[in-house]
Amino acid sequence: MKSRRKGKKQTISALLAAALVLALAGCSPDAGDDVVTLSFLQFKGEARQQFDTIIDEFEAANPDIRVVQNQVADADTTIRTLLVKDRAPDVMTLNANGGFGKLATAGVFHDFTGDPTLETINPAVQEILADLGNKEGEVNSLGYVNNANGIIYNTQIFEEQGLEIPETWEELFAICEELQAAGITPFYGTLADSWTVLPSFNAIGAYAAQDGFFDKMRAAGREVGPDSAVSFQKDFDEVLQRQAELYAYAQDGYRGKTYDDGNAAFARGEVAMYMQGIWALAPIQAINPDIEAAIFPYPALSDVPEDRLLVTGVDVTVTIAKDTPHLEEALRFVDFLFEKDVIAEFAASQNMVPSVIGAELSDDPALQSVAPYFDDGRIAGFIDHQVPASIPLDATVQQALFSGDIPSALATLDNEWRKVAARTIQGD
Repeated sequence: MKSRRKGKKQTISALLAAALVLALAGCSPDAGDDVVTLSFLQFKGEARQQFDTIIDEFEAANPDIRVVQNQVADADTTIRTLLVKDRAPDVMTLNANGGFGKLATAGVFHDFTGDPTLETINPAVQEILADLGNKEGEVNSLGYVNNANGIIYNTQIFEEQGLEIPETWEELFAICEELQAAGITPFYGTLADSWTVLPSFNAIGAYAAQDGFFDKMRAAGREVGPDSAVSFQKDFDEVLQRQAELYAYAQDGYRGKTYDDGNAAFARGEVAMYMQGIWALAPIQAINPDIEAAIFPYPALSDVPEDRLLVTGVDVTVTIAKDTPHLEEALRFVDFLFEKDVIAEFAASQNMVPSVIGAELSDDPALQSVAPYFDDGRIAGFIDHQVPASIPLDATVQQALFSGDIPSALATLDNEWRKVAARTIQGD
């Protein structure tokens, strides 16, 4: 989960992307008459070493192919620059966000329809990618590894207090009351960083966004509002109400605390729960390697336990440039990436859930706690990936939590959606 980058950071990213164009241009020729060189773009700095290991293993088994890894943090800017320059990498990994969906819809990626590897991937993961966008009739990427967004909880505190994992809102609020009665703060809030409202908004909002909510929003376009078939005002009031109720159980002064503050407090055992995703566990464990933590999903708005969904982003999706001159070699590399032992080792190194059915999952308790939701296909994507980047979603939700004025926040979101629709052909 990242905040939206603006201003100077965008300029720097563009310069870096331009530099990468030159770097890729320098490494694109084949290494020899019998060796094909693949350019491989990936965006995770923390995964560079693991991908180097994978590449070494692949090249050892495929001596006729050389893979050159290029790692860049702002992949969205970089890939757009490379496409304009007609220097698209042969193989790439990208974060499955709204920007990726737009590129896929534009038809710049390979069509994996009928590819045997596609049959090995959890269909629910591929459905999340399809919701973001594919060129009509195509499958333009393969989900690789997934994060998990729910409520992180201190398992030791829960055991000591005799608490069971809540399945309904009533049970969750009852746990908060029991924790407070025992002198334990239920949640740590970090609203000084506006983006930290999004994990809980995404998780609760996923229930309101079922049944094609965003497809209907895009269809309504500039007509979105209180009288349209769907809208934030009509469908998201309970989402923000529930979110505000959870923050009522946060520590004093939560409006002025940051993400780093929250990670440190949870690591020290100062609170029982944390409204963050699995990405927060690495910095938490860096502070306290002995912390015992797991994750459970937010209750469904229906309050029916069987309706619960785990919200996940496809943290890494793999694709191939549509017009690569080395399609056969690129497919061989992609096939290797998706071998069960390869993807399992990569996922474990990144504290993620592999997308390949039957790939071994890390024994980390947090990952094990969310595994059943992946196995059963009870997962949903991040709804902020469906919201145009020009809409100030995090700031608007943050203000609602500050002021308590939920109707105004929802009206603002609808109004911003209409403004985007007015500037675009289809309103998306």
